[in-house]
Amino acid sequence: MKILQVITRSELGGAQTVVVQLANALCREHQVILAAGEGDGKMWDMVDRRVVREHCPHLQRALSPKNDLLAAIELRRLYKKHKPDVIHLHSSKAGVLGRLVFPSKRTIYTVHGFDSVRIAFRKFLPVERTMQHFARATVGVSNYDRKNLISERINKNIHTIYNGICRPDCSQMQQMEIFDKYDKIILTIARLSPPKDPKLFIETARLLPNYGFVWIGNQEEVTEFGEIPSNCHFLGNIVNAGAYCSKADIFMLPSNYEGLPMVIIEAMSFGKPVVASNVGGVSEIVRNGENGYVLDNSPGLFAQHIATIIEDKELYARFAEASLQIYNSELTIDKMVGGYMELYKQCK
Repeated sequence: MKILQVITRSELGGAQTVVVQLANALCREHQVILAAGEGDGKMWDMVDRRVVREHCPHLQRALSPKNDLLAAIELRRLYKKHKPDVIHLHSSKAGVLGRLVFPSKRTIYTVHGFDSVRIAFRKFLPVERTMQHFARATVGVSNYDRKNLISERINKNIHTIYNGICRPDCSQMQQMEIFDKYDKIILTIARLSPPKDPKLFIETARLLPNYGFVWIGNQEEVTEFGEIPSNCHFLGNIVNAGAYCSKADIFMLPSNYEGLPMVIIEAMSFGKPVVASNVGGVSEIVRNGENGYVLDNSPGLFAQHIATIIEDKELYARFAEASLQIYNSELTIDKMVGGYMELYKQCK
């Protein structure tokens, strides 16, 4: 089967990680083409050499009649060039343009966190309601997203397929003294983008000065939150960031909205307890009192529950074992690929 994967940006991020993992797994048995637009291109460093790479320079997140028209032309040319059996679209801009230019019977669209439209950009809901008719299926990455898609009258052929990953490869990790400086490390991996809450991370670190708080994924200096406590460290953008979950004691994800975060799944693949914001589909994989906690966005609550896990060795061990068990049974790359292959077969 020839499969075209399309995503708007080529930077490192959760949706890009899903696409790369999916493309790398599929290319073992299928022909895979991966197309992406703007960004720093670090996504490409993670792509299997067997995957055909196509750069679409006019495919950009910002609205632009000129660029959007040129991007649509680029995507149409890709279709004529490769003649794929299946087109799988990821992210909003690629999702809209792709559903306009590709045959609907061959097109799958995955929504990586519907709250980004439902809450942050509601003005685009009428577009999504219309575009649902231009795809074979629409996929939410959590039952939370599926429920909200249907409640917003986006209800044609809606499916849930959980994100899945291969455990990150630790062989190429850089040596970083920061991970040896503290007895306990709390790790966050995220961009400094509106869905995230770095202030919550910083204020939680301030309440737990004996623990090291490490954030990977910021692409710029963190300057807008005032004085940062000495135990709080922002390391920038690192390729294969998920591997550093192996160095952490607890994974923390402060967010205002999410789909099903890949970084949490990466942490769980190493058997790490998780403390995260109770948003999106997070509570479907981080189960209160089983492998971590999902909480309201309060520094006091985060600090309290992080300390509870670390200070109770039996609780820590139980949470760690549960995280690994949930990952192995529900969140592997094979599980995700199997779900998508069932939809792909309907497109032939």
